[in-house]
Amino acid sequence: MVMKGLFGALSPGGPRARLPIFVFHRVLAQQDPLFPGEPDARHFDEIMGWVAKWFQVLPLDTAVMQLRAGTLPARAAAITFDDGYADNATNALPILRRHGLHATFFVATSFLDGGRMWNDTLIETIRACEVDALDLSGAGFGHFKLTSAVDRRLAIESLLGRVKHLQPDQRSEAVTQVQRAVPIALPDDLMMTSGQVIQLRDAGMQIGAHTCNHPILANLTDSEAMAEIADSKMALESLLNEPVSLFAYPNGKPGTDYCGKHAEMVRQAGFAAAVSTASGVSSAATDVFQLPRFTPWDRTRLRYGIRLMLNLRAAAPQVA
Repeated sequence: MVMKGLFGALSPGGPRARLPIFVFHRVLAQQDPLFPGEPDARHFDEIMGWVAKWFQVLPLDTAVMQLRAGTLPARAAAITFDDGYADNATNALPILRRHGLHATFFVATSFLDGGRMWNDTLIETIRACEVDALDLSGAGFGHFKLTSAVDRRLAIESLLGRVKHLQPDQRSEAVTQVQRAVPIALPDDLMMTSGQVIQLRDAGMQIGAHTCNHPILANLTDSEAMAEIADSKMALESLLNEPVSLFAYPNGKPGTDYCGKHAEMVRQAGFAAAVSTASGVSSAATDVFQLPRFTPWDRTRLRYGIRLMLNLRAAAPQVA
């Protein structure tokens, strides 16, 4: 009750309302030694229990509409997921339903039905590599020790950091070179099927667009960026036979991963709102096409709650 009261004081209703938006990606069946910070089902269930007690969780489109109208209730919040991983349907959905919570799932449409994102290709390649050292100097990445989970995590972090912001064709070639060095079969069931997207919608969840191929929009030409934004909307609307009004920027850092012109493209494409990965909370003055999101990384109830309170008190979020 104390925590709930504090959140009520920090997040009042009406014209002074503040809207925290949580962002998740995966909910693993069990903890992954390569990514111990990624929530598994047990910990995600624990987090959702805290969130259900502390906040009034609303559908994101409803929350944004009420925020702009000055009618958002106290302690309002929204929950989102990015990318479209299959475990969103298999692991996250049952937990959300058990706690009576709503979430919005932003889907990168080109990876549905057996696709795999470039970052997962690198991750799963390093995970499955059967040697204790990997020479990627031919691809310009140097040598990596792989004798422990920590070594493999460091190798993955190094590769992701160096590849992420390459131009799309350069990024694809870099990933291909790593695959050639470790010729192994990779999983093709990491992302949702079209049926699972429909399952989420039919369970009362909301589906949003996240481009087709998850590119860094700032690395594309204007026509390429507009196609990624608009085509993902059309693909989901065709699948669901209903309007798709919400968008999430890939990677989502304002000024680095997307620019102000991309927010304008999202508006022109017919979306009603969009979310970034800038930390902070939204107020009535926040750009509806650059809504910030934040999720604490702490594992205990007290620290998780304190981190949320600090975020609620944060200054205006960064925008492009």
